[in-house]
Amino acid sequence: MAKRIPSFLRHVGPGVVTGAADDDPSGIATYTQAGAQFGTSMVWTVFLSLPFMIAIQLVSARIGRVTGKGVAANLRDHTPRWFLLCMVLLLVIANVINIAADVAAMGEAVQLVIGGRAHYYSAAVGLLTVLLQVLVPYRRLAPLLKWLTLTLFAYVAAIFTVNVPWGQVLHDLVLPRLQWTSAYWMTIVAVLGTTISPYLFFWQASQEVEELRLRGGKRGSDQKVRNDLRRVKQDTMIGMVFSNAIAFFVMVMGAVVLHTAGITDVQSAAQAAQALRPLAGELAFALFAGGIIATGLLAVPVLASSAAYAVAEAFDWPEGLERQWFEAKRFYAIIAVSTLVGTALDFTPIDAMKALFWSAVINGVVAVPIMAGLMLLASKKEVMGPFTSGRKTRWFGWLGTGVMAAAVLMMGWDWVR
Repeated sequence: MAKRIPSFLRHVGPGVVTGAADDDPSGIATYTQAGAQFGTSMVWTVFLSLPFMIAIQLVSARIGRVTGKGVAANLRDHTPRWFLLCMVLLLVIANVINIAADVAAMGEAVQLVIGGRAHYYSAAVGLLTVLLQVLVPYRRLAPLLKWLTLTLFAYVAAIFTVNVPWGQVLHDLVLPRLQWTSAYWMTIVAVLGTTISPYLFFWQASQEVEELRLRGGKRGSDQKVRNDLRRVKQDTMIGMVFSNAIAFFVMVMGAVVLHTAGITDVQSAAQAAQALRPLAGELAFALFAGGIIATGLLAVPVLASSAAYAVAEAFDWPEGLERQWFEAKRFYAIIAVSTLVGTALDFTPIDAMKALFWSAVINGVVAVPIMAGLMLLASKKEVMGPFTSGRKTRWFGWLGTGVMAAAVLMMGWDWVR
């Protein structure tokens, strides 16, 4: 089996890495908070979002593979300039806040395990992730990201260290107990915004472009494109199922351990790990804390790079993790600045965890117009040629866009009434 693992990882593509990056420390905090606050009545959201997540990520990946350009570059060519710049600006803001929350959670997790000062660990982690992206070319960085996806199994292992009332979980999964409160709808938007995040659209499309560049940058014959699209479909489906399964286990852990114990306010993933310690035992704590550190190392480069891809493509600057830093100075500058600004936020009075919740809400709001734009691009023959998205993908993609819009509208209605 050990000899087969490297072969397996060679077949892990951008879809699996994208799905794993979705379960970053801030995502873990959001899922845990949903479970802690509302118990198992929120687990249905994970499975509601799965077909929509698959559809929109598949569309993003197809656009990258077929056109040889990322999401922002395609939006630049086919949408109004003001729309593109607004979307990119909001994406960068949300990503920087996400980076701040992830880096802070990683520092706190290291502190819980070995002691010391959390801020120092956060600063070290922020610097490490910048150096990884700037100094390590994509062909060497990609395998590292693939290895890190395996660390998410820590959350699967953690759930089996506690007693779970699976009957109740399955009941609430099939027959959800809806609550007509602003807190409930804001949490739904936050969960959907964390699960179907705009940065994932930009990242996966750009990684398909990077993979194409590694093979010479040529689109190839129509048959070659079809073969690649079959690989993209399988890779994306596996990655999104994996991602949402992890989110499900994390939410259930928050529900059956924290909510049951009366702990309903979790501000960070590290706080969740600390709360689990006396309730679920040292093993659950260790698995949860270790998962925070490892997934953060995967997610922070994805967050910073997706922001850099979006900005560089919007302004038609040289971009790509396979390029040397001096070949794409502005691209790498965005990576460094977004990561270091996010890290610096942890040294200010700003409550990064409260800001994180709002970044998830921003993601949920911003996702709607971007998803609509992607669906329109994927349906245009002048963009995709003979490789426009299939009927099922279009149906789920537009339905997912509608669900996201409905959740945002419900949240807004609850605010103003």
